[in-house]
Amino acid sequence: MKQRVLIIGACGQIGTELTLKLRQKYGVTNVIASDIKEGSASLMASGLFVKIDATNRMQILKVLQEYAITQVYMMAATLSATAERIPLKAWNINMTALLTVLELGKEGFYKQLFWPSSIGAFGPTSPRLKTPQNTIMTPSTVYGISKYSGEMWCQYYVNQYGLDVRTVRYPGIVSYKAEPGGGTTDYAVEIYFDALKKGAYTSFLSEETTLPMMYIDDAINATISLMAYPKLKEYKAYNISGISFNPKEIAASIRKKIPDFKMRYRPDFRQAIADSWPQSVDDSQAKADWHWQPQFDLEKITAIMLANCK
Repeated sequence: MKQRVLIIGACGQIGTELTLKLRQKYGVTNVIASDIKEGSASLMASGLFVKIDATNRMQILKVLQEYAITQVYMMAATLSATAERIPLKAWNINMTALLTVLELGKEGFYKQLFWPSSIGAFGPTSPRLKTPQNTIMTPSTVYGISKYSGEMWCQYYVNQYGLDVRTVRYPGIVSYKAEPGGGTTDYAVEIYFDALKKGAYTSFLSEETTLPMMYIDDAINATISLMAYPKLKEYKAYNISGISFNPKEIAASIRKKIPDFKMRYRPDFRQAIADSWPQSVDDSQAKADWHWQPQFDLEKITAIMLANCK
């Protein structure tokens, strides 16, 4: 079946590169990018862009009908650190956006939905090492609560209405084509830009704060390959894992290229968020169900980021 794709939240860190990749896969005219504001020059030049408020049903419905959309990628969200500053607004944005597209899917206006969850859905009572696919989940942030709740809503619409929904739990994402959007792992992007510009970086997480991370290409490949896989037996919010590292290790990796790089540590409120998240996750279920496999380690990531952040 010919795919006609709508990406809501296309101008964010993941949405930008997802849009470009999907346009390579399905053709420029078959992938509609949308967001509440315009994105990077490369995104805007790559194809059609429509301004959409992710919480506005009528705006979304108009695009679904006008372009005969078959797949929706709901990437719009208020991320972890930002959400803690505006908890009620963040909850409203995150949940209204999801429930709006779920309802439109139930009503038959498209066939398949991708909605991303996060390691933020886990909490301080979850196992921190090799966190299982199914385990205790007591998120302690607004973002995490919305992601865990969203997983439950997706499962409900799959079970009750037969909607085809696919989900992965993203770890921290490293990329250079679009700015990160207010997450707790943003340091792993900022550090490369500051290493080149200033020769130094002040981390808002402590040096030993180890978190699951992933290069953007792995995240995009996981997303697209899951969506392309034949219909799965049941809905799962899949753990996906790339590598785990901490600020001290990423600094050491940078010093192999920039020996005089200086690293300082000044933890802020984001430290408590990071401390509630896993240090590593078990993604064996994704590998078994749809053959997920990451490609990038820390040395590859550092080489790519320093070459392109210039």
